[in-house]
Parts: sequence; C-alpha cells; structure tokens
Amino acid sequence: MNKYIQVRDGEELDREIIKAFILSNFENVKDDKFEVKQFPSGKSNLTYFIKMGEWEGVLRRPPNGPLPPKAHDMNREHDLLKKLHTVFPLAPKPYILCNDKSVLNCPFYIMERIKGHTIDDELIIQKNMTKEQKRHISTLMVDAIVELHNVDYKQVGLEKLGFPKGFLERRLNNWISRFNKYKTEDIGVLDNVTKWLKNNIPKEQKATLIHNDFKLNNALVDDSLKHLNGIVDWEMTTIGDPLFDLGSTLSYWVEEDDSELLKESLEITTAQPGFITREEFLQMYVSKTGRDISSFLFYLVLAYFKIAVTQQQIYYRYKSGTTNDPRFARFKQSVRNLIIYSDRLIQNKRI
Repeated sequence: MNKYIQVRDGEELDREIIKAFILSNFENVKDDKFEVKQFPSGKSNLTYFIKMGEWEGVLRRPPNGPLPPKAHDMNREHDLLKKLHTVFPLAPKPYILCNDKSVLNCPFYIMERIKGHTIDDELIIQKNMTKEQKRHISTLMVDAIVELHNVDYKQVGLEKLGFPKGFLERRLNNWISRFNKYKTEDIGVLDNVTKWLKNNIPKEQKATLIHNDFKLNNALVDDSLKHLNGIVDWEMTTIGDPLFDLGSTLSYWVEEDDSELLKESLEITTAQPGFITREEFLQMYVSKTGRDISSFLFYLVLAYFKIAVTQQQIYYRYKSGTTNDPRFARFKQSVRNLIIYSDRLIQNKRI
C-alpha cells in the first residue's frame, strides 16, 4: 500500500484549519478521527495523506523556501489533472483547489487517494516478486508511457500547457542557467557536457503530452501486480518532445552492470534480474510508436543533466537551511557523479 510517515519537522500543516476546510468543502464527510501523514518519497512539492473517518484525500502544496520562477504552480497542476484524468485515468482526479493564502499561507489542492503499491525494493521483497512479474511490470510502464504520448492534448484543452517549438534548446539553456545559479562547487567536466549538449540538439519529434518524471516509483501497482492503478507527481508535465520524456524514464532505469556512479546517485530497484534493460524498453517503445531514436544518446545525456540540476537545486536549499530533510545531504556527491557519468556516456557513445 501507499507509504506514509509522520509529518517532518518544519513541514507541518495546521491540523485544525485543514480539518475545518475539509468539513466545509466536502459533502458527507463526518467529523470523526482525523489523521495527517506525509508521503516520504517526494523531493519537491510536499504531499500529505489526509483521512477523516472513512474519507481520504491527498493534499499537495509547494515546498518551503525560495522557489524557482513558475515552479510549484498548484493552479497549473490542478487544472492539468482535471482535464487529463478524463482521458488518462491513471492520472489522479483532483477534488478542489485553494488559492486563499489565509488557509495555508500558500496555494494547495486536494485530490483523490489512489490505492496501490509503490514499486520499490520493499515491495519486491514483500511480494517475493518473480522475474516474470518484474518483466510484466516493466511492460506495463512501457504501455503507460506510450498511452500518455498518444493522448490528444488539444482535444482535452491542454494545448496551452507548454510551448513545444524550440523545447529542447530552451530547456537545455534553462537548466544550464539554473545549475550556475545554484552551484555550490566546481565540477571539472561540466563544461564538456554542456558544450556537447549545445552542439548536438537533434531535430525535435512531433510534440506530445509528457510527464517529465515518468519513473517506477511514481507508479502504483495493484495487489495482483498485474495492473497499474495510477501514475503520480504531475507537477512538471508539459507539451514537448516525447523522446525527452522517454530519456527521463530510462535515465532512472538503472541496470545490474551499470557504473557505481549511477547506482550511488539514483534508485536502483530496476538493477536486478527480471526488469527489462534500457535497450529493451527503448525497442518496445519504438515498436509501438515508430519514432526515430537515432539521436537517443542526446536525450539520455540531457536527462542525466536534468536530474543533476534538480538535485543541485534541492541541495542548495538544504545547504542554505531552508529544508532540513537529511535525505538531501547526499545530493552533493550525487550531482558530481551524474555529471561525470554523463561525460563518460558522451565519450563511449552508448546508452
């Protein structure tokens, strides 16, 4: 089932205010036993499980501290899910958006709680998962990302969600700028990586809706391990090159024989017998979409660089004291590892 922890210090909600908000905005909710827990895995927006009697919901709000421009936009995330859920039911259904800062001092929204299991090492042990089940879950992930990329985003009114023209170049320049802004130390091969990326931007694929963080621990599987119940964490969703989305997915798809630079920096759930390889995932995707993957090395390097930038921003918040989550201390070394690995990938020219 979904995992929850006690709310971390400094990230508490005002329980009485939230309780009053729910009672005044939701019908048939009884003023009964009230629980607030926190989802432990998120490293960006703060996500809480709320239960009152039989009623359950999930609350999302921005993190504390200084935030990048246009990031953590609760209105955007809520509106996206409201439209997307109607055609892609793996996306959670949002219930209500609140922009009244007198409630939580920030915008937030509440959505449905999707029941299911986070796919991680603990689940694999609990379920004594077989190689065949791991492979099946791998194919479910392929099918889900293909289904998402097939959504007609214009038909559901999401054409203003992003600006696909010049997507790759714009994103690359933005991430280089962000890395420099939040840099805490010099990494020798960083210039090699950013110069290669600038010089190898491919012709972009026809734009689709992209999740932008489509990875195993953002998927929820049912008890039988045969079906996905949901995909979560849609805050970075936009309109853009679908191979960038695929590159992001495969950057997190660590294999058994991968470098320690990756294994020390990313989740390694897929680095065990049963899960398909990055190459198998890529070829399954191609067989279902027919997309040209001749420039896929660029997308994968860009994805590792994106992770490094994201981790660097979070580490900057940790170092400056705006978050005290101990998980973030390791990002100093993780960022360095990812940049070095990206440079090696460029030199070796293989995924």
